[in-house]
Amino acid sequence: MSEKLGVGRGKKGVLLVNLGSPQSPNVKDVKKYLNQFLMDGNVIDIPYLLRLFLVRGIIVPNRSKNSAKLYQKIWTEEGSPLIVNSEKLAGKIKSKIATPLALAMRYGEPSVKKGLEQLVAQGVENVLVVPLYPQYAMSTTRTVIEDVEKAKSVNFPALKLSYLPAFYHNGAYINVLAKSIKDKIKGAKPDHVLFSYHGLPERHLRKTDPTGNHCLQTKDCCTTPSKAHKTCYKHQCLTTTALVAKKLGLESGTFSNSFQSRLGKDPWMQPYTSETVKKMPAKGIKNLAVVTPAFVSDCLETIEEIGMEAKEDFVENGGNAFTRIECLNDTEEWADLLASWVEEEALFGVGY
Repeated sequence: MSEKLGVGRGKKGVLLVNLGSPQSPNVKDVKKYLNQFLMDGNVIDIPYLLRLFLVRGIIVPNRSKNSAKLYQKIWTEEGSPLIVNSEKLAGKIKSKIATPLALAMRYGEPSVKKGLEQLVAQGVENVLVVPLYPQYAMSTTRTVIEDVEKAKSVNFPALKLSYLPAFYHNGAYINVLAKSIKDKIKGAKPDHVLFSYHGLPERHLRKTDPTGNHCLQTKDCCTTPSKAHKTCYKHQCLTTTALVAKKLGLESGTFSNSFQSRLGKDPWMQPYTSETVKKMPAKGIKNLAVVTPAFVSDCLETIEEIGMEAKEDFVENGGNAFTRIECLNDTEEWADLLASWVEEEALFGVGY
C-alpha cells in the first residue's frame, strides 16, 4: 500500500490534529490557551467585538485561576495528558506506516503550521488531514479545517489537502470502541452505562444544518433521515451510542446519553451530564460506568470533569461504584485502525 502513496498526485503525508492544551498548568499559560480557544468564532460564535469583550474582559480573567487548578489536578510528570496521549498515538502509527506523519494541535503547540512544515520538509505535496473527532461539529472539525486551509493559503499554497470524514458510524471504529468499553467494564459489572458527550449550544446544531429547516425543527430530527445528518453533531453522537450499545448487547434502559461541559446561559444540548449523574442513585442505579466517545484522548473533560467531579456527585447522592472508562488513547487496536485509514489511497482527495 505504501508504494501507491508515492504515485499520482505527489508524495503524500498525514496530519493528525487534536484539540490542544496549555503548555503548563500555570495561570499564565492557561490564560494564553483559553484566549486562543475561546476567541475562535467557531467556539463562541458571536460578533468579534462582543466576543473580545466577553472572553478577554469577563471569562478569561474570571476562569483562569480556577482552570489552572483543574489542570494541576490532572497534569503528569510527562505533561498534559491530551498531548502525551496524542504523541504516543502518533508514534505508534508512525511505526506502522511508511507515509510521513505529523501531529498538530488546533490550539497551543505544536501548531497546524508547524505540523505542515514538518511534512513539507519531507517533500510531501498531498496531505490527508485527520481531525481526531469521531463526530462533526463546527467547534471541532470545522475549525480544524479552517485553520488548516488558512495555514495552506498563507504558507503552503501548492499543497493539496483532503480530510478524513467523521467516523462516528464507521464499523471498524465502532468495533474498536466497543471492545475498549467491554474490556474496561468486565470487572465493574455496572448497572448502567452513561455515554457522556461534550455539549454544544443548540444554535450550533442549527448553524451546521445545510437544509436550514431540519435540526431542532423537525419532529424526531435525529432519527428522521436528512442530509443534515452529515454535519449534525447530535445525530452523530446518538448514532455512535446506538451502534456501540448494539455491539455490546446492552439492553434498553441500561444505557443512556448526556452532554457535559456547558458554558454560558444559552440553551445547550440536554440532558446535562452533571444533573443526570446526581439523579441516578435515586433511580436505583448504584453502579455506574461513564464513557466519553466525543474524545479519543483523555483530557481535562474526561479525567477531571468525569473521573473526579461526576464521580463525587454520584457518590454524594447515594451511588456506590463509579467507573470512568478511559478513552482510546494509544491502544494498539486504535493505532492499527488509524494506520489502516491513513494509508488508504482513496482517502486522499476526500473532503467536506
